[in-house]
Amino acid sequence: MSMVGELLYFLGLQVKQMSDGIFITQSEYAKNLVKRKGLESAKTVRTPMGTNDKLSRQLDATAVDPTLYRSMIGSLLYLTSSRPDICYSVGVCARYQSNPKECHLSAVKIIIRYVGGTIDFGIWYSMDTNTTLAGFSDADWAGDADDLGNNLVSWYSKKQNSISLSTAELEYIAAGSCCAQLLWMKQMVCDYGISQDLLHIYCDNMSAINISMNPVQHCRTKHIEIRYHFIRNLVEEGTVSLEYVTTEKQLADIFTKPVDAHSFDSLQNSLGICIV
Repeated sequence: MSMVGELLYFLGLQVKQMSDGIFITQSEYAKNLVKRKGLESAKTVRTPMGTNDKLSRQLDATAVDPTLYRSMIGSLLYLTSSRPDICYSVGVCARYQSNPKECHLSAVKIIIRYVGGTIDFGIWYSMDTNTTLAGFSDADWAGDADDLGNNLVSWYSKKQNSISLSTAELEYIAAGSCCAQLLWMKQMVCDYGISQDLLHIYCDNMSAINISMNPVQHCRTKHIEIRYHFIRNLVEEGTVSLEYVTTEKQLADIFTKPVDAHSFDSLQNSLGICIV
């Protein structure tokens, strides 16, 4: 293996290495994406999805070309490698690839218009940080984000494959998913000689936190599948701590639901999604 110099470009990712951190962006890819779809002169928007936008199958609506739709979704999915701010909206639109309608195509075009106005955005990894793992878990469907210090290193947004009977159950299952991700990351960083003590998961639902600290099965939790209760054992063992965070400081919100422009900008800044 030979040294070929400082990493600047890799598989569409542009890497800027500076004394105080590393900035990763896909600005050239994003620019080409907007141009290929003919939306470079379209009006930009502040958020990739409106707070009142609700997509559904709409079987009676006008169908669009599935190949075109899948091409647009595939291009946007690759862009999420450095743009977690579009992860939720792209994931929602991706559910309708088998039979896309005009409303679904319009939603995808809105995302591309948003990308057109934020082409130079990327993720900033600051050197001013620590090596402590922490996770933020939230649920509308399901989602979580994992930080190493104050840098975003992993994000996840997924529709849950189980039916929940309450918001507390939703949040509890999502926290378990976040916990599994953190445990895997803990093992990975340990292989690099970075030890981790107590893992912190931040959740904005007190009922879910109370369930994780209550080892006794009762009427509110007896219908939850046993495999979701492993987080209780980890809390008892002192491996994981499930802690409360206010909704305003819940970083995982951006991965679980459309938020207003002000909240969206605040979450972007907190996650390190910016221009350098």
